[in-house]
Amino acid sequence: MTIDLPIDSRDRPDLRRALGQRAIVLVGMMGCGKSSVGRKLAVQLGLPFVDADAEIEMAAGMSIPEIFAQRGESEFRDGERRVISRILATRSPLVLATGGGAFMNAETRERIARMGISIWLKADPDVLMRRVRKRANRPLLQTADPEATMRRMLGEREPIYALADLTLTSRDDPQETVVEAALAALRSHLGVAGDTAGPGEPSSAGEAPESGPREASPGLAWRPAPACAGRS
Repeated sequence: MTIDLPIDSRDRPDLRRALGQRAIVLVGMMGCGKSSVGRKLAVQLGLPFVDADAEIEMAAGMSIPEIFAQRGESEFRDGERRVISRILATRSPLVLATGGGAFMNAETRERIARMGISIWLKADPDVLMRRVRKRANRPLLQTADPEATMRRMLGEREPIYALADLTLTSRDDPQETVVEAALAALRSHLGVAGDTAGPGEPSSAGEAPESGPREASPGLAWRPAPACAGRS
């Protein structure tokens, strides 16, 4: 049974107004929880949720492993770029979960930077492997040594993921804890106060932390992207 955390709903209208027509775009490696966290985050914000991989499969009329097998990765990436562009242009504001390689495309990164706020869900290799082993539909891990492949991909991709506006580092925290941290990070990034308590009333949310772990979850922290990080 899933129990939502009691997040103060009074700050969400302000957060929605500050977000405007921008999308919240989750990026990161396969297995980091973009889809599951994205769904819960969308519910908390009252926004639609879209999984880019599901949209690609719908547009192609086949599964992602079938696209890789029949058309190759290059054609998949081109379709991925076009689908994400269309979603951002026609369906924002929303919460969008992207595939692990989507943020590697410079055109996609530039479009996300203009039309959304990107959040990297960062997880350790051991955590990622423990999660992806449960599913056999990861074309890029169909190798003799999936763990070595995962670590190589992380080494290649993490410098690009680090260009995201916000980073959430999660280990084995409950998804609700990650969602709570995402809301706090968004409030701070957008300059939205965490509570609207009246005079004399105690604040139930308080200001979001500038950096470092949140006290409620020692295993989870968020940080903004460094100001010097450029976008290609």
